[in-house]
Amino acid sequence: MEPLMEFEIPVDQLRWRCRAESEDICSTGDIEPCGEIIGQERALDAIKLGLQIQQPGYNVFVVGYTGTGRTTTIKKMLEELELEDGKVLKDLCYVNNFENPDRPRSLQFPAGQGAKFRREMKRIVEHLRETIPGMMESDELRSRRKMIIEEFEEKQKDLIRNFEKGVKEKDFAMTQVQMGQMIRPDVNPIISGKPTPLAELEAKTEAGEFPKERYDLIKATYDELSEDMVQVFKQTRENQKLLSDRLERLHKDAISPVVSENITALRTEFTATGLDDYLSEVQESIIKNLDRFQRRDESQDQEDSTSQPNPSDQFFEYSVNLLVDNGKATTKPIITEINPNFKNIFGSIERVVDRQGFGRTDFTRIKPGALHCANGGYLVLDAYDTLIEPGVWQGLKRTLRSGKFEIQAYDPYFMSGSSALKPEPVELDLKVILIGMPEIYNLLFNLDTDFTKVFKVKANFDTVMDRSKDNIFRYNAFASKMVEEHHLLPFDKDGIAALIEYGMRLAGRQDKLSTRFNLITDVMREASYWAQQDGSGSVREKHVDNAIDQWIRRVSLVEDKIGEMIEQGIILIDSDGTAIGQINGLSVYSVGEYSFGKPTRITAKTSMGTKGIINVEKEAQLSGATHSKGVLIISGYLQSKFAQKRPLSMNANLCFEQSYGGVDGDSASSTEIYAILSSLAEVPIRQDIAVTGSVNQNGVIQAIGGVNQKIEGFFGVCKDRGFTGSQAVMIPESNKSDLMLRKEVIKTVEEGKFHIYAVKTIEEGIKILTGMEAGVMQADGSYPNGTLFNLAEAKLEKYAEAYRKYTASANDAK
Repeated sequence: MEPLMEFEIPVDQLRWRCRAESEDICSTGDIEPCGEIIGQERALDAIKLGLQIQQPGYNVFVVGYTGTGRTTTIKKMLEELELEDGKVLKDLCYVNNFENPDRPRSLQFPAGQGAKFRREMKRIVEHLRETIPGMMESDELRSRRKMIIEEFEEKQKDLIRNFEKGVKEKDFAMTQVQMGQMIRPDVNPIISGKPTPLAELEAKTEAGEFPKERYDLIKATYDELSEDMVQVFKQTRENQKLLSDRLERLHKDAISPVVSENITALRTEFTATGLDDYLSEVQESIIKNLDRFQRRDESQDQEDSTSQPNPSDQFFEYSVNLLVDNGKATTKPIITEINPNFKNIFGSIERVVDRQGFGRTDFTRIKPGALHCANGGYLVLDAYDTLIEPGVWQGLKRTLRSGKFEIQAYDPYFMSGSSALKPEPVELDLKVILIGMPEIYNLLFNLDTDFTKVFKVKANFDTVMDRSKDNIFRYNAFASKMVEEHHLLPFDKDGIAALIEYGMRLAGRQDKLSTRFNLITDVMREASYWAQQDGSGSVREKHVDNAIDQWIRRVSLVEDKIGEMIEQGIILIDSDGTAIGQINGLSVYSVGEYSFGKPTRITAKTSMGTKGIINVEKEAQLSGATHSKGVLIISGYLQSKFAQKRPLSMNANLCFEQSYGGVDGDSASSTEIYAILSSLAEVPIRQDIAVTGSVNQNGVIQAIGGVNQKIEGFFGVCKDRGFTGSQAVMIPESNKSDLMLRKEVIKTVEEGKFHIYAVKTIEEGIKILTGMEAGVMQADGSYPNGTLFNLAEAKLEKYAEAYRKYTASANDAK
């Protein structure tokens, strides 16, 4: 068969070759390492916008695939930011709330002041612990205390003496009565010179041994004296309380100036919202608890410590819990939380078990989370990790919406461990930057109504950039940076050119370069390794090629297994000869990070009927939506060609042979048309050509994905079987700019052993596959004799006539 030169793609268009000289490429030792972010100008502008607008909701969601430099870019941009004029970082402290201990107060100081305030509070408490006992034991205070106590004792003695005098005058005496283990005072009448219990007199009276009239008088006097005794002891207790109050006032009046002086010094030195109220509470608490500041023996201290939430410090309520200390910070905090669970993001409240086995907590057990540490700066999170952690996403949204965050003793796995402690919320002043895949962004955008309210800025990281002179230079400089950072062997010019070509291969277009620099870096590391194994002092083109080939070898096990099954005839593929209604389609398989192409036999069988095209894959529930759409497009195309004068009367079964895992995509729709037309016209199709290409209803061939992999897939089959010189792959014309074929394929095409054809329409494809003209519809709707469409139309007319006769016969039989 004569070569179809008009459709064959020239060798120089099958792969863009990077010429070191023409592109001004240097070895890595002759160019400055790249310090800028490459190929992400759109994303950089979006990130800058989000970081500079200080309004609610202007947090940033960075969208992109792994390896596009998302995290590196964010880190670099944030590190370059400086504190704005007048912007002061803050230290965050939690202190005791003396009025409501379950609601600890938050205090925010200018950076560096938090630690100083904590030190000063500790110093003052220690100072008072040392000073107050001495003041309490001073001669002056002891003398005044003695005078008050003596005055009290004298009053008590007078009260008792007066009562005892009245008792004696009425011939009664004060006695002590044993009641179980208790002794209480009582009054008893004096009978025959000695005190006699009233109960004994009552017994004698009832026995007639004591006059009843006298007993009644004694009983009345006893009741009167008992009431007087109650009043005396009541007065004694009141006097005791008066004594305590006077002593307390005495101590307060003596100690208050010292406490006030220290607290006033704190008010003067430090400024924070809520600080005055807190210091007032501290001063009041110290004055109320002066007895705790007195010197006590060790046994008393131990006894009291067991009842305190924080046994290690009897004065813990005056301590300061410094959660965030920005004293040494010179830039805004940048926190990247790699494990964004609830505790790490929102903080926690620890619990301790005391000596009695009870769980206790207090404000000193409050621990900060990433939100606290990042406040005033930036918090960077991975979107996927954030979403899968229980409670984190909802909590983060609530925080960003409210503009405040509070620490909760929340554990999604152990709810019984929660605490009643509810620290005062803190005002939010930060930017949250989420980094995630496009699929996660789209999921949140479509399903979470709050998402766009709290993440108003989307920064898209592209996987490709233009293959411009400037970007090639940046690639060169990036390679120099990687050599320096990872201590690799230097790359010569041809080695850099090979890297650039690999970047184009990854991008999938001749006019683009990949921005997935992690993949480029991996190849650089491995190329450096192979250069070392080769004993070379620099990395050359052959080392880069070897690194790529070795990577493919490591991940291509499935590809090789499929190739073996084709070679052994288990998977049926013809690579020479012709066949009617049978054609080689091309499919792309993805196994993890690796994609490869392989030919697939597609067959079409036509017959009389009215069902039209029967998609076997769909009937077997193995067809995806896109493939099913492609089949419907085929119906539209065939109707436009053969159903202008009569209905399209046929059955056409389409099948991907030996395909059991499902089929999707429309890249084989043109291939399926060729198979149907071959079956209708009974014209054989060349089996040494594999075909790919989508089609529209007008018969125009459209671009498809994975064109390089598909070509190389059929190339591999032909290579294994031996080249015949006529084998080829037919692709859409619009895919020519995507070609970056392996050097082995290029070499074989140069030798004339393999060919790549490009077509724009079905008609051009028919000419290549069958050697016949498709035919152009004439004015009467028919096609010229000797064309494939004429033969197909004749078969359709035959089907239609046979179906009419069959229908008429069936109706007559009824």
